[in-house]
Amino acid sequence: MTQAFFIQLAASGAAVAAMVGLSAWASIARPTPLLDEERARQELAEEFPGRDLEDVWVALDGRGAVAKSGTMALVLCRLGDGFVARQIPWAQALATTFKDGRIRIDLADAAAPRAVIALESWPPKGLKAGRAGTVRAA
Repeated sequence: MTQAFFIQLAASGAAVAAMVGLSAWASIARPTPLLDEERARQELAEEFPGRDLEDVWVALDGRGAVAKSGTMALVLCRLGDGFVARQIPWAQALATTFKDGRIRIDLADAAAPRAVIALESWPPKGLKAGRAGTVRAA
């Protein structure tokens, strides 16, 4: 084993350590701010441009929201260090079973299969915007 071999081995080790350090630094999650009604509307407007939101129900813990837009329900829920937005028919959202203070909305998506939403009641009594419960991705 020559001196050149050890220099090459040390340089390779330093390069690998630098790449591991960079990937660890890049994957540090930034805290996602919790939702309020204004931020939920902004997120939904970004995900569904041109859609008019008739009503928005924001989770008490700020981790998600459900909105009505015409005949569609727009579901926004936290997944990982961000939010995912999905749309389902409003009739499907209304037809979900309310059990133990929760509704389980099937999103039919492999990346976010369902949203479990804890609400005071379902379907909503009147269509007023505001806080209605707790949303979490399942």
